[in-house]
Amino acid sequence: MKRIMNFVLIGASVLLGACMRDDARDEKVYYDTVQVVDNLVIDDNSVPIFPKKAALTTDTARRFSIELPRRCTVNWDNQSVVSVVPDEKIEMVRLDRGDDLPELNVSDYDFRKQTVANALNKLLEGVDIAVIEEEPGYEKVSGSVASGNLADTVDLIARLGRMYYSYDAAGGEIKLSNRAKWLIKMPADQDIIMALLDAMHGADVRNLIVDWADKTVVFEGNYQTEREVSRIIADISSKKYVLAWDMDVYRVYPRTDNPIVWMNMLPAFGDKNIKMSVPGVVGRALVVGPEVNTKTLQEFLSRQANVVLISQGHFVVPDGWQSRFDIGQCSKEDRIETDLIVGASAKYGDYAGRQKIDAKIVLRTSKGELSSFTIPSSIGDNYVIIGIPTHSFVTTPETLISPFAELVVFMSPRIVSIVNPADIPDEPQLVGDALRNFLRD
Repeated sequence: MKRIMNFVLIGASVLLGACMRDDARDEKVYYDTVQVVDNLVIDDNSVPIFPKKAALTTDTARRFSIELPRRCTVNWDNQSVVSVVPDEKIEMVRLDRGDDLPELNVSDYDFRKQTVANALNKLLEGVDIAVIEEEPGYEKVSGSVASGNLADTVDLIARLGRMYYSYDAAGGEIKLSNRAKWLIKMPADQDIIMALLDAMHGADVRNLIVDWADKTVVFEGNYQTEREVSRIIADISSKKYVLAWDMDVYRVYPRTDNPIVWMNMLPAFGDKNIKMSVPGVVGRALVVGPEVNTKTLQEFLSRQANVVLISQGHFVVPDGWQSRFDIGQCSKEDRIETDLIVGASAKYGDYAGRQKIDAKIVLRTSKGELSSFTIPSSIGDNYVIIGIPTHSFVTTPETLISPFAELVVFMSPRIVSIVNPADIPDEPQLVGDALRNFLRD
C-alpha cells in the first residue's frame, strides 16, 4: 500500500513539475514577443510616452479668433454693390498717461539741441519732479516757450523728440518712453470696424486687442504708428467711402491632362460680360459683369474640372489705403495655397471723367510678391484672377499635384458710403433707380 502511495506522490510531483515547466514556457513565449523601443518595453498595457514639447502656443489656440466668423463668411445671395451707413465719430485716446502735472506756469524757456530728458531736467530745475527714461531718446530738440503752463510745455518737448511721458504724482516722477498705448472708440457698423482694422493691418500695426462688445480696439506703438493710425481715422471720417471685397478662392483640377481653356468664357458668358483682361507677371485678371458670379463661374469650371473651395471671406479698406486678406486665416483646410495673401489698395471717384474703382491687387506669399494687377472697374463689376499655377506654391522637387492645377480668385468689390444719419434712406441697400440716382450724384 505504501508503495502505491509513493508512486502516486511521485506521479503528482512529475505532473506538477510539468505544469510549472509549461507555465514557465508560456511566460517565456509571452515576453519574447514584446517590442523594445529605445530600451522601453512596449506591450498592450503600456502607457504612451511622448517627447517633451517646447513651451509654445498650441496650433489650435494660436488660430483662435473672435474675428473669423465675421471675416470668413460671405452671403452671396444677399449682396449690394453700394450700401450706406451713418457717420459716427471715431475717437483715439491715449492710455496710461498717469496723473495731471502740477499747475505751474512757464515763461521765457529756451532749449537748443538737447535730448528730451535733458530739456525736461533743465525745465524742472528747482521743482521736486525727477525725469526717468524708461527707454533712451536720441533725438535732439530745440525750441522756446514764451509763456504757458507746465503740462503743455512738457507735452511739446516730448512730442518734438517723438517720445511719450506719464506723470506719477505720488513718486514725483515723469517717465519717458518711445512707445505708448491707445484705445480707439469705433462706430457700430461692422464694415467700418473692418475698414479700420484692415487698414491698420495694411499699415503693419500688429497685436490689436479688439473688444467686439464695447466696439473698441487697443494697440501699442511708437510715434510713427500713432501718425499712421491718426491718418487712417481722419481719412475714414473725411472721404466718406470705404471699399469692401468679398471673395472666394478655388483650386481647380482639370479632369484631363490638359489645362483649363479660359477662352471658352467668351462664348459661355458673351463678349459684353468679359469687359477687360489685365495680364500680370503670373496669371491674368479678368474684369467681368455681374452675370459672372460665384455660381455661374463654378458652373463654367465644373464642365472642365473639379473645383474645390479653399477659402472664403472679405476685407474692407478705407478709400486710398491698402489692406490684405490672408487666405490661410479663412481656409477650409490646411493646403499649400494658404500661404497666399491678397493685398489691395483702391480709390473710388473720378477716373478720366467717369466714376471708377481704381484698384491695385497684389498676390504675395512668404517668399515675396507673386503677381500684381492694376484694375480700373465700374461699380457692379467683378474680378476673376486666373492662370496662377498651383505649382507656384509647391516647395518640394516633386509633387502629385497636376501641372495644370490652378488657383482661381473671384473678387467682388462693393462701396460703403458714410453719410449723415439724417440722410440715410429707409432702405440702406441701394438698388434700381435709387442706385442710379446715387451714382449720378
